[in-house]
Amino acid sequence: MRRRLYLVGIPLGAMMLTAVWARAGRPPPPPPLVLGELPLVSVPGEELSGGGATVKDTGRNAFGRSPPNLDRARWPQFHIGKRVFDRDWSDPAHGPGLGPLFSASSCMTCHVKDGRGRPPESPSEPVVSIAFQLGSPEGAGPHPVYGEQLDLHRLGGLRGEGTVVVRHEEFSGRFSSGEPYVLARPVYQFEHLAHGPLGEGTPFSPRVAPANFGLGLLEALPEETLLVREDAEDRDRDGISGRANRVEDVRTRGTRLGRFGWKANQPTLLQQVAHALVADMGLTNELYPRAQEAGAAPEAVDVRAYDLEQLMFYTRLLAVPKRRDWDAPAVLRGKAVFRAIGCAACHVDEPMETGDVPGFPELSRQVIYPYSDLLLHDMGEALADGRPDGLATGQEWRTPPLWGIGLTATVNGHTRFLHDGRARNLEEAVLWHGGEAAPAQTRYTRLPREDREALLAFLGSL
Repeated sequence: MRRRLYLVGIPLGAMMLTAVWARAGRPPPPPPLVLGELPLVSVPGEELSGGGATVKDTGRNAFGRSPPNLDRARWPQFHIGKRVFDRDWSDPAHGPGLGPLFSASSCMTCHVKDGRGRPPESPSEPVVSIAFQLGSPEGAGPHPVYGEQLDLHRLGGLRGEGTVVVRHEEFSGRFSSGEPYVLARPVYQFEHLAHGPLGEGTPFSPRVAPANFGLGLLEALPEETLLVREDAEDRDRDGISGRANRVEDVRTRGTRLGRFGWKANQPTLLQQVAHALVADMGLTNELYPRAQEAGAAPEAVDVRAYDLEQLMFYTRLLAVPKRRDWDAPAVLRGKAVFRAIGCAACHVDEPMETGDVPGFPELSRQVIYPYSDLLLHDMGEALADGRPDGLATGQEWRTPPLWGIGLTATVNGHTRFLHDGRARNLEEAVLWHGGEAAPAQTRYTRLPREDREALLAFLGSL
């Protein structure tokens, strides 16, 4: 059931402000949104976003911890997996598997401390934790020359398939209460392309590395828990038409619900990790072995089955950090505002329960708060990449979980958000929302400063 908005009033001050803007020769901002009193409710256990797999550490290593319900006998395996995650595959001691083209030489290069990456902040800064996925200028499928991703590095070479320079175009807006804001739109330029231009109309999608924690819990959610929120035809006419992506399971060759990746284009955590190994580092593995010529003997994969198993154990069990100040009055007000303006229609604020996960009691039957429906939503033209992915269109993105988002600055030293990191803080992330989220974004711009700050305090507590 969708949340209904609270009734609001427009005070006399709004009409006065509108008149001032009209005299200044500018279009007036929308009238202020006065929410009045809202129920301030703290739910027992909501601070444990990952249920029993929630860690209390809120410092620099908050995203890389094992869950407190992990049996001590399993600690060594977790740490072995961590070593695989940190491994520099360019080291000859680990074989010649890396590359020859690659975007990073280790998992931790992009997922620093298991957190999120960011784009370059200036044209001179090198590209590190952001990848550029490519499409075909002719339609669906990968680029006919450069493949599905532009690799910026080559073994033994100065550069890979090309270089990328990012610049920003700024534009401004204004809240109903009068304060201005400025957003920065990234503009990318591809240079020194090894095999010629990409071609006019080539869709490309810059994507920063997402955070790694809590992925095992998301995989443990039953499909029916997610599908019950699907409303592809917007039958309830609330403007929210979330739908599931359906993608190939490369192991079974069947079609499954997608739940990982910026466009929910991977159905399982194993496939998400295995694809990242081959796409980002050129490391073949049991799911993505190197293509063989007819009649050729099978070739050994770069990542052994044992190493992949340990890496999966580590990735699956990374704990979710506990919330801070979840019952503070300002945070509870922000939580109520979050609901009132419609954010919870996609970033679901209700608890979900995981199913039984064979071999992983730590993840089983946990009540969690990821603040996502894991469904696809049209986010409008401003955030569109024009690159379809499975059933996802060029304007659709999976609702990213919000748990742990308030610790990004602490762990990763930055506050860059959205799929390409264009938002420089949480408020800009809200302001970039369009499409299905445009009404909620507009309501945010109409809030008084106190309620905007309260909503940001709530996000910072997650």
